[in-house]
Amino acid sequence: MRKLRNIIMAAVTACLGLSAAAHADEMDDILKRGELRIAVQTQGAPVSFVDKKGERTGLAVELAKMMAADLGVKLTIQDYDWKGLIPALLAGKVDMIAADMTPTPQRAAQLLFSRPMFYQETVAVAAKDAQAKTWQDLNKEGLNIGATQASSYGEAVKKYMPKATLKEFAGGTAAVAQALSSGRLDGAVSDLGNVTNFVREFGNLKILDGVITREPLAFAVQGNAFHLKMWLDNYVELITADRRLENQVNYWWNSSDWEKDHK
Repeated sequence: MRKLRNIIMAAVTACLGLSAAAHADEMDDILKRGELRIAVQTQGAPVSFVDKKGERTGLAVELAKMMAADLGVKLTIQDYDWKGLIPALLAGKVDMIAADMTPTPQRAAQLLFSRPMFYQETVAVAAKDAQAKTWQDLNKEGLNIGATQASSYGEAVKKYMPKATLKEFAGGTAAVAQALSSGRLDGAVSDLGNVTNFVREFGNLKILDGVITREPLAFAVQGNAFHLKMWLDNYVELITADRRLENQVNYWWNSSDWEKDHK
């Protein structure tokens, strides 16, 4: 009986090994396909947007272009609203989400995140003539505070401004800024890069004093895509060492230099 059991176990082990060898992982699929498929957020300047030449660009897009070029594959970009990014990845429509996404505990329970690509400061913005001077001034009953739907900004409003009423927008940060500028909101919460852009664009907004949170931002892959996640981590190390990541972040995120070239 022991001999028979050993034979059966050996056979099962061999079958499992053959099955694993026959199944190509996500990284192998990308290389064999010759294509890296990414999901980006609609209207997400300076992370992902269509510039004055009609070309898709932005920090996340340019990083993905670098990845594809270094892998020797073509890049295919699929455009989604913020709330559609994770469903697209889980459905296998794309290989990764290339966006300014925070690896929250809820998201990390479904997905694997790369090492942080960069960090964002979450701040509040209000009308220029508003009495509020700090983000804490928005934590009042009767005030409507806007944020992108299903975003960490909305969670920040719930956590740090519990007395105010959260209003979520599916159209991304641009829709929130438009609602604030037109007087339909008393304030809004987003990242410093986007907020600075909208303050310049609309002219009737101001950034309130204080940083609400400082969050890591990363790219995401499916929960079982271990090889691809490890490749992403290694890639972040490489482009950090040769300063390509720093150059991209400084151009797109820490300055307004990109506006004169793309808007």
